[in-house]
Amino acid sequence: MANDVRNPSRPAQSEPRTLAAAGQGRPEISPAIVTVSGVSKTYGGGLVALKHVDLAIRRGEIFALLGPNGAGKTTLINIICGIVTATEGTVVADGHDIVRDYRAARSKIGLVPQELHTDAFESVWSTVNFSRGLFGKASNPAYLEKVLRDLALWDKKDAKIMTLSGGMKRRVLIAKALSHEPRILFLDEPTAGVDVELRHGMWQMVRSLRENGVTIILTTHYIEEAEEMADRIGVIRKGELILVEDKDVLMQQLGKKQLTLTLQKCLTRIPKALADLPLELSPDGHALVYTFDAHSEETGIATLLRRLGEQHVDFKDLHSSESSLEDIFVSLVRTPS
Repeated sequence: MANDVRNPSRPAQSEPRTLAAAGQGRPEISPAIVTVSGVSKTYGGGLVALKHVDLAIRRGEIFALLGPNGAGKTTLINIICGIVTATEGTVVADGHDIVRDYRAARSKIGLVPQELHTDAFESVWSTVNFSRGLFGKASNPAYLEKVLRDLALWDKKDAKIMTLSGGMKRRVLIAKALSHEPRILFLDEPTAGVDVELRHGMWQMVRSLRENGVTIILTTHYIEEAEEMADRIGVIRKGELILVEDKDVLMQQLGKKQLTLTLQKCLTRIPKALADLPLELSPDGHALVYTFDAHSEETGIATLLRRLGEQHVDFKDLHSSESSLEDIFVSLVRTPS
């Protein structure tokens, strides 16, 4: 990856895995707006939350950070946002070091946390307006009105936080994060517990923000969310960033296709003469699943069909399917380093 920060003192095997040559067949890469260099975090009890993370997030992209619970996603976000102090390493946000120039760096960043920690008796308007003032921004009712309207919160502007539904509280979090007009927005599990309709509405809002020049960094457990929206994917496991790649390249390089053949007669096992093929028998014995690389010049399907005929294995239907991002993610987090 042309934009990933590299630390020459670190061993090569700890680098995020790149699946395609940098810049090969890709459009011009935007400069980084967030640069994470050699960031580690060890807590007082000895828990190692992050291990030498290097990452460059491009200006104007939607970057999805995926990983199982406890992988280090929230710790990394909190370090970039200045909430948690890194044990070692540096972070630069829009040209400002988050430690040496923390006020300028923090003013560039908006954070939507997983939980709403605010005065339950405050109105929506008051809490959003107060958040803007925390960053020393002059009052701008017209801008805040636009934010609330975009989030379908305008008719609730005078309602107390405690009276809102879970989905509306989530939107208040986003409004608070956008109140000071940040150029970098972190969304930490933004649609957890949100219904499908509201989730799709938030996706549309995120795209609109990106079109207005805001860089979005997203953590999510909904893999389809990353597949739907992200430009690039990062996978973190046990505190290590094991992969950073363009989503489309990742899908192409790691995605596999499967051909499922529904059999005329069920089998109890795969015939020995077919044991050398990448075949799996379904648990009920009614289907054979053939896995192949769709991008290879030779998929082997013609050979498969010929050999099935030679073994008198007849089928009545077939269909193909392609690996989803969820399949790829599961395979990555289960694969040993």
